[in-house]
Amino acid sequence: MSKGKFIFIFTVFVTFFSIEVLAQDSNVFNYTGALGCKKCHKSAKSGAQYTVWQDNQHSKAFTTLASGEAAKIAKEKGIADPQKAKECLKCHVTAYDMPAERLEAKYAAEEGVSCESCHGPGSAYSKKKVKNAIAAGEIDPATVGLLKVTKETCLKCHNEESPTYKPFDYEKQKTKIAHPKPKG
Repeated sequence: MSKGKFIFIFTVFVTFFSIEVLAQDSNVFNYTGALGCKKCHKSAKSGAQYTVWQDNQHSKAFTTLASGEAAKIAKEKGIADPQKAKECLKCHVTAYDMPAERLEAKYAAEEGVSCESCHGPGSAYSKKKVKNAIAAGEIDPATVGLLKVTKETCLKCHNEESPTYKPFDYEKQKTKIAHPKPKG
């Protein structure tokens, strides 16, 4: 076997072995923050997903906790500050309970419910090579932390535990946040 062929085979093996190791423990994936997603998801050509999110209530979820209405609800629940309470942050902030080492430089709690709340922490799947491999069917998205969004994803927060709960129609609500990548 030639040296070049050996290096190629070795590189392919190491690459796929590394991905498999990452897949075994989802705790290795870090949260990049919405600004980390913006670099690839802001143009009309890509589907302008960042803009769709920014114009949606999810991007304002943390700020909502500073409102008079949130303060009133918090007081009724015995919560001093909704912007610091786990009961509120678990649904109003992406990665609210993650250790600091899992939050990359562009991550900010003030982003509210950002991309990674639904799609999973993006440190592994945000790389162009990985995205291309996912699109080509060469990598199972879950092995790099990219989650499939389902009704259950939304119901983690949009449920009767919320003090402002209203019946949740998944099919109707998903159209309000739809942000698919255009074909072609």
